[in-house]
Amino acid sequence: MRGSRSTFLNEGVASMTIELMNPAGLSVPASYSQVAVATGTRLVFVAGQVSDDEEGNLVGPDDRALQARQAFANVGRALAAAGARPDQVARITIYVVHHRPEYLPAISEARIAVFGDHRPADVVLGVEALAHPDLLIEVDAFAVVD
Repeated sequence: MRGSRSTFLNEGVASMTIELMNPAGLSVPASYSQVAVATGTRLVFVAGQVSDDEEGNLVGPDDRALQARQAFANVGRALAAAGARPDQVARITIYVVHHRPEYLPAISEARIAVFGDHRPADVVLGVEALAHPDLLIEVDAFAVVD
């Protein structure tokens, strides 16, 4: 089994651990882990974040890459507001309007800008539409902290 373990300390006591694994018999993805096992006492659920700026204005109409960067940045802001960090995220879901494989590099680049080398479990879902007709991507997250 290939994987990594991150332990976060609170006043010298291990309080939260995320173990990311890619079990034998499953492929090793470049941008996420097949399994995330999280131990902690506080759960943070971030609602789907889209490419709105702080005034609620759409960033990047008709630009999927720009919308991805803003949506992931908004996830980072939401996590910080809850006292969580991107490396404490166990799972994300990425909703992409009319998804095609060629969209993945721009999405991965936006993801790495926020998550760095941390690769939580994820799902990429192709959807027909989001809450507003100009939205092209939405990202939600689940973190475990103490």
